[in-house]
Amino acid sequence: MRFECVHRTHPGLKRKINEDSLLVRTERGLWAVADGMGGHEAGDVASGKVVEALALVPPHSTIEAFVADSISALQTANRQLIDLARSASGARTIGTTVVGLVISGDRFGCFWAGDSRAYRVREGEIAQLTRDHSLVQGLVDAGMLAPAEAHDHPNANVVTRAVGASEALNVDTSGGDVQLGDVFLLASDGLTRIVDEDEIYYELTTNPLPQAADTLVQMVLSRGAPDNVTMVIVRVT
Repeated sequence: MRFECVHRTHPGLKRKINEDSLLVRTERGLWAVADGMGGHEAGDVASGKVVEALALVPPHSTIEAFVADSISALQTANRQLIDLARSASGARTIGTTVVGLVISGDRFGCFWAGDSRAYRVREGEIAQLTRDHSLVQGLVDAGMLAPAEAHDHPNANVVTRAVGASEALNVDTSGGDVQLGDVFLLASDGLTRIVDEDEIYYELTTNPLPQAADTLVQMVLSRGAPDNVTMVIVRVT
C-alpha cells in the first residue's frame, strides 16, 4: 500500500513555546504525535525524546512486532525522562503524551499514553481509535460524569498517563485491518478540545488533505488556540 501524508503544527495563540513534536516516517509506515505536558517544565524536551526514540524503530513484517517495538522505544524514552528529571534540581516532571500509528501490510496498530488521539475515517464514518487517559474520562467511565459534561470540565486537561510521569509506563493499543481510502488522523488535544468530530470528519472527507489540515489549524486559531496544535493525517492510497 501507498500513503499520502500531511502534517501541521502551530504554537497557538497563548503559548510562547511549541511543546508538541511529530514524527513522519511514511516510508516505514510509522507516524506519531507527542504533546509535552502543559504546566510541567521541559515539555518540549519530553516530546522530542519520544519522537527521537520512535524514529529508531524499523519497519516490521508483522503488526504485532511493529507495535511491540514501538512500545519498547517508549519505555526507553520513559526511563530517559525519569533519569533527566531526577538529575535536575528540585522535584519536577518531564513528561509528554503520545499517540502513534504503524501500518504493515493490510493491518494497522495504534499505541498511546495520555489524551492525544487517533481517528479513522472510513465509508462515511469517523471512529476514535484511542481512549483518553484522563481524569474526566475516568469519571465518565465510572458513571460520575456525563460525556457531554466532560469537554468543559475544569480538569479536562488533567491526564492520568504520560511518558515520563512515572517509572511504570502502561501503553494502550488498538488495531485492525486497513482498506484503500482509509484516512487516519493523529492529533494533540490542542485540536481535539477545540474542533469536534463532525467538523474533523467534514474537512477530511470534503477537501484535499493539505487544505483540510490548513482549515483545521485555522479553525483552532479562530477560536483562540489556547494550546499548541499538532496533527498528522494519513490516507491509504
